[in-house]
Amino acid sequence: MTLRVTLVAAARTSSRLTERFDDDRPLDQADWHEVQLVAHTLVPLGAAELRYCSPTPRSRATGDALGFAPMAQPALRDWEMGRWRGMTLGEVTAREPAAVDRWLADPRSAPHGGESMLGFIGRVGGWLDTRPADDALVVAVAEPAVIRAALVYALNAPPATYWNVDVHPLSTITLTGLPGRWSLSLEAGIR
Repeated sequence: MTLRVTLVAAARTSSRLTERFDDDRPLDQADWHEVQLVAHTLVPLGAAELRYCSPTPRSRATGDALGFAPMAQPALRDWEMGRWRGMTLGEVTAREPAAVDRWLADPRSAPHGGESMLGFIGRVGGWLDTRPADDALVVAVAEPAVIRAALVYALNAPPATYWNVDVHPLSTITLTGLPGRWSLSLEAGIR
């Protein structure tokens, strides 16, 4: 019995340089256009028996636009960033440079008052490990940060690996296996 979980990155509402921590803004017109451009390659994922999404507006809207009718999962919410919520990394670095340095260097730290990196990766990994393991196909639309955390967890990689994973909007990654025993499955690109 093997589980197949395909994670779809939600459409992005801003450029990477202006991306805000724990951003829950809905899709804008450009995002809707991007979804329409790739929908033909992603819609078949809606055949999965189990369809989930992060509770963020853009993840829900991305899943709905693809016809997934996903069920929101609180464990797939974005990284809780406490008082940094809604700010860019540049804004936070200008205000709290020492706190940002500590946060980037220590996966146990949470100088922002939210979740530590280890807590975030553990939460996402806990969700992954509690999916029904009876040859099910699962699709989940989530924020890029959630997908990074899932990959670090599934590959049992050091937490610092999180910073080296780049997740593009509307990209997919598939994990196969069982709770605690995951493999990364790379497939042909969608674009």
